[in-house]
Amino acid sequence: MRCLTGLLFLWASCAYAGDQAYEVLSSSVRTLLQQSVSDASSPHMVFNTPEEGMAWLSEMSRRLKLRMPDDGTRTDFLKTVQYEASRAGLDPQLVLALIQVESNFRKYAVSNAGARGYMQVMPFWVGEIGTRGQDLFQLRTNLRYGCTILRYYLDVEHGDLFRALGRYNGSLGRPDYPQRVSRAWHGQWAYRQRIAEIR
Repeated sequence: MRCLTGLLFLWASCAYAGDQAYEVLSSSVRTLLQQSVSDASSPHMVFNTPEEGMAWLSEMSRRLKLRMPDDGTRTDFLKTVQYEASRAGLDPQLVLALIQVESNFRKYAVSNAGARGYMQVMPFWVGEIGTRGQDLFQLRTNLRYGCTILRYYLDVEHGDLFRALGRYNGSLGRPDYPQRVSRAWHGQWAYRQRIAEIR
């Protein structure tokens, strides 16, 4: 029984995503990314009206309930996703789709390559743009890094989401991963309401 429990723990904590490849960053890019991950402002949802925010939160919460049953955890998670995605200029539904594909919403997921948490962030990013000791399993830290990295790859690829997702996953040029994220984004997480840009 103890062996079976251990195997279940390993299965639950493992993610099968690829891994972001280490690339040497220029000093200016490193500085911008460091500023992005170090901003300490409190997360809040970014919508045109409170009603739009509550409608989005209610709908996304309904969709996520089976994967994340605790109401408080789910609400905190969704508010943080919406804030960090909007802050990085990303569609929150895209970020939810990426999380679904990367970790299936498992906070403590670890890939074979060592990527961690919801957005499967590689630990080298902490040394590259973060502060020593930052915990990539902490919700906000993981989402802040993941959204910042995806935004960076989108900029590198001049807005080409297919290539940016490939870079994020460490599978640049192969279609499987970008297609899986796109299917989840336009299927499971599709949402038509316009979201205000963060100010």
